[in-house]
Amino acid sequence: MRAVPGERLADLPPVRAFDEATRHEMRVVASVLPFKVNNYVLDELIDWDRAPDDPMFRLTFPHRAMLPEKMFAVMSDLVAAGAPRAVVRAEADRQRRLLHPHPGGQLELNVPRMGGVAVPGLQHKYRETVLLFPAHGQTCHAYCGYCFRWAQFVGMPELKQHLPGPDAAVEYLRAHPEVTDVLVTGGDPLIMSADRLRAVLEPLLSPGLGHVRNIRIGTKALSYWPYRFLTDPDADDLMRLLSECVAAGRSLALMTHFSHGRELSTPAVRRAIARLRGTGAVLRAQAPMVRHVNDDPGVWADMWREMVQLGVQPYYTFVERDTGASEYFALPLTRALAVYQGALRRVSGLARTARGPVMSATPGKVLLSGEAEIGGQKVFVCSFLQSREPGHTGRVFFASWSPTATWFDELRPALGTDPAFFGDAAALA
Repeated sequence: MRAVPGERLADLPPVRAFDEATRHEMRVVASVLPFKVNNYVLDELIDWDRAPDDPMFRLTFPHRAMLPEKMFAVMSDLVAAGAPRAVVRAEADRQRRLLHPHPGGQLELNVPRMGGVAVPGLQHKYRETVLLFPAHGQTCHAYCGYCFRWAQFVGMPELKQHLPGPDAAVEYLRAHPEVTDVLVTGGDPLIMSADRLRAVLEPLLSPGLGHVRNIRIGTKALSYWPYRFLTDPDADDLMRLLSECVAAGRSLALMTHFSHGRELSTPAVRRAIARLRGTGAVLRAQAPMVRHVNDDPGVWADMWREMVQLGVQPYYTFVERDTGASEYFALPLTRALAVYQGALRRVSGLARTARGPVMSATPGKVLLSGEAEIGGQKVFVCSFLQSREPGHTGRVFFASWSPTATWFDELRPALGTDPAFFGDAAALA
């Protein structure tokens, strides 16, 4: 695999055909937000005849509108003046902190404590599920411009979540028998070698952690480097490791990430999916709905149909989180709902397993079920798929309808809904 970092994207041969102003804008945005594109994305996924309007190009390359205007102007002046690298980096770090790098209270609320001390590299937001961030898995084969974990990739240690080794995770899990699911996440854990991944997974299979029934691995590797499962030097070792997890009696799920149907179209990804299914792992797919890439019911319907055909279960259709380049990618919630419902109407029941639109907000996973008019008031009908407060899970509640709101904290309680369902957002009403 050959990867090209963000600062070099404007100098790639196909990008040199763009005007210099556009290439300058790309360099400016890449000085703040992380970008990386590999040869598979460049050669097999992007339609260069349609660039820069090709959806895969929009997904992986910088665009001026990804930064707020004032932020862009500050960074543009530095880049245009040829400021020293250290100066550009220091200003970029300052600007990054303004882009809400850890939404949903990830560091403040999700990091658990043991003996009064925080356990870095773990998150425990929902009672049954713990997230594990292995240190060597905190990068990806290529980056999505909308990634809500972009702060993992910018080299700011105070923003990065990582677990140096498995010992602290095992100790924490042993002390929490209510945990049934462990999600190994990143970044992308499947960028790690099979040996390093084994060091993370094998301890989860020990008899002392029998309450951990389900192991999930979050990955974009099928989309951005399917050869990880086919021809990488340790691809066979990786397949054996995944098979061993299933043979040990654990349910193993690969939480794959497909943003556009083109990511399912190559011979390599189809072979990789078939090989992974042979390990006994279940493949589920999730992605946010974002402008410029997949804000079209036909795109989602086609993608879901293809997933079902290949043996990948549609799982979540997320709302773009309020972080990073969200102003560029975010859709009004009412539009996201219309796209999702339009896609549902085009597919059979087997493809209707993707729940959405879903917001992973501070109080929990909020499902936007629909719009309604009740007592003369137009509202969003919502429910909690998961909640920090287990008693809220499954509860239906109402939010005042908005034509412009793009995220949960822009909504307000309606029809007597308990403000506690909205967390801090309700206090702003």
